Amino acid sequence: MLLDVKDIATYYGSSQALFGVEFSVAEGEVVALMGRNGMGKSTTIKSICNLSAPKTGRILFDGKDTGKLAPYKVARLGVGLVPEGRRCFPNLTVHENLVAAARPGEWTVSEINALFPRLEERHAQIARSLSGGEQQMLAIGRALMTNPRLLILDEATEGLAPVIRQDIWKALRQLKTKGLSILLVDKTLSELLPVADRCVILENGRSVWTGAPADLTPGLQDRYLGV
Repeated sequence: MLLDVKDIATYYGSSQALFGVEFSVAEGEVVALMGRNGMGKSTTIKSICNLSAPKTGRILFDGKDTGKLAPYKVARLGVGLVPEGRRCFPNLTVHENLVAAARPGEWTVSEINALFPRLEERHAQIARSLSGGEQQMLAIGRALMTNPRLLILDEATEGLAPVIRQDIWKALRQLKTKGLSILLVDKTLSELLPVADRCVILENGRSVWTGAPADLTPGLQDRYLGV
């Protein structure tokens, strides 16, 4: 397995947020991390990146225990994060945002521009002046410029206009065909399930279901994902 999350418990101060979360991501696999709001998805992602280090359990990336690594060292192993809220460098141009994160590999500025032509059109534009959807494209492009082995997206299309969401889902389908491993959080099941190879559902900070998208029945969706 490329990523193996083993029985992790994560706390914020004395408050426990995760209670033995377990799942894995194989090479070339797209895994959907699912659950209602507040169930631990973002905390799980922060734990993987060691932004909120687990108190117990282990996280292995390509067999290496990341528990004592600083977040930037986890990134250097090959974990690329597109955080919730995008968080582009607001005072830098589109081009500067991309090259600031660049590491050698397949993904270059020209490759990002091919994936997201809007970014090429706006290469000299300051990031804070972009629309929300364009900023999300830039955040994905910036993560890809690190040439990751695993791309993690927290709320990939939340709050975006339908036409922009379609552009991003198209790009994610292209990334899947390239064999990139992806851990993906999104609430749009109609778009998420066709992309995913496997689903992991969290409830109250626990892993409660893992399976293929085809096995995620309406009953399971209503039980764990419904409003």
